[in-house]
Amino acid sequence: MLMKLAKRLWALCLALTVTCLAGCGKTQEGFTLSVSLGDGYETLDPIYAETAVERSIIAHLYENLMKLSVDAQGNTTAVYGLAKNVEQQTNVDGTVTYTFRLRSAKWSDGQAVTADDVVYAWQRLACPVNDSPYAELMSVVCGYEAVRQTGDVTLLQVTAKNDTTLVVNLTGDHTWFLEDVCTDPAAVPVRRGIVPTQPHAVEEAVEAAGDGPAWWEDVKSLVVSGPYIPESEGTEYLRLVGNDHYYDHGKTPGPDGVTFRFADSAQEGVTLYEKGEVDAVWPVELTEANAIPTLSTYALIFNCTAFPFQDRALRQATVKAIDRNAAAALAGGEAAGALVPYGVPDSEAEDFRSCAGALVDNTPELYAENCAQAMEILQNAGYQSGADLGELQYLYLKEGTNSLVAEEVSRQLSSMLKMKVNPVGMTEEEFFTAVESGEFSMVGLELTSFYNDPEGFLMDWTSHAAKNVAGYENTAYDTLMSIIATAPDGTARLGCLHDAEELLMDDAPLTPLYTTYTAWDIRDTLTGAFRDERGWFGFMNTIRRTV
Repeated sequence: MLMKLAKRLWALCLALTVTCLAGCGKTQEGFTLSVSLGDGYETLDPIYAETAVERSIIAHLYENLMKLSVDAQGNTTAVYGLAKNVEQQTNVDGTVTYTFRLRSAKWSDGQAVTADDVVYAWQRLACPVNDSPYAELMSVVCGYEAVRQTGDVTLLQVTAKNDTTLVVNLTGDHTWFLEDVCTDPAAVPVRRGIVPTQPHAVEEAVEAAGDGPAWWEDVKSLVVSGPYIPESEGTEYLRLVGNDHYYDHGKTPGPDGVTFRFADSAQEGVTLYEKGEVDAVWPVELTEANAIPTLSTYALIFNCTAFPFQDRALRQATVKAIDRNAAAALAGGEAAGALVPYGVPDSEAEDFRSCAGALVDNTPELYAENCAQAMEILQNAGYQSGADLGELQYLYLKEGTNSLVAEEVSRQLSSMLKMKVNPVGMTEEEFFTAVESGEFSMVGLELTSFYNDPEGFLMDWTSHAAKNVAGYENTAYDTLMSIIATAPDGTARLGCLHDAEELLMDDAPLTPLYTTYTAWDIRDTLTGAFRDERGWFGFMNTIRRTV
């Protein structure tokens, strides 16, 4: 099964990326790369780019404080990018201060990259008016909540001590900060003065510009800091070439240029690959041999603040009556064993899900027994059957396979517990308005994390977390998550993470339904490319294999 192979395949995927090879001093002359990752881009603004092709382009155009490197054993590490070193200090109040010293880097127009460029970019990312889908990357920076409440971005505790010294205060010892925040394409430095201050949102910016382009739209004039700059574009491609002002230009192996080819469909991308017109393609047909876990879990969330799911026993009964295997088959995924999916590390050599195992029972042979137990729990709670609960609404976003899953889960609950469940599909605006207002009994929602760490999936269910749409409150859970944020010992932290997930699954404010996998292909003559678990690709260190 895919799940059983996930850990091994994840390591294999990571091993595709290599650090600079000893003895390689210069870019291979004349070596260019062409890749197909999607159907074009709607924005190249780092704080709004969401698709694989958009985030991949940005990762090649901009340099972050840190960048990812994967060694020959498949271990991912964050290495210095714009930063040349960093110091970490734990403060008496439990906060942690990072001090970055920046290297002598330049923008593509020759102007120096400064610490203030990072400050500006991170303030812009956190600003509530900008409504970036990646604003939560800043949630571990002190002052973030105050920024979200007041709109005053100067409250975010990231400061430029001088042009080459950046100071960041975090709310705790978030071990994934360097690897997951300081490498993310959404958090790359953007020079102050390049982006208009008002209006903030992409749509408003385009509208305000009239017939003129948004600040990023004239791509050949973009001021960037990464290894590549845009050279030319068309309706079907964007070509990047080496950035002469990049501090590592010509010193490390990699292609002279990268061309992003745009395909109207996944099949068209595969056709380009089969014809030899591109060297790498995503997505491709999923098989057990190429499966890579995605950083998401589709879950059913209960409204813990209203009848009937404020009753823990009713939540537990409902969880037991769900056949996740059937739901997963409809979605093209795999039945989820817990909230945190496969592919999220536990330690350097271990997988969090593999270490913990399944926390909900998906054994097909035991489904009937689980349903009998569910009915017994219902009856012990004072109900003859689920019919006594009245009509329950199951809200879902009307896209993809969500309707199939909602109808199947509703059928199961009706068949096994006699619940009257009405699945209601909604537009995005309707859906999130209803979810945020708490006007639902159950809601199907894809849960994702900005960080490839278990904490990214678990931190949203503390009592006052903004994304805790279940309204779940448990002081024991809150305490565990607080310990996790300040634990000085990595082993103790991981133990608390496992305990927190187990407590969450037992209390059942939500139940995971399925997880998904993805796959991509690259020529076997090439090595050094990688797909980040957060959904973007890096080709900057790709080289030809030597015989």
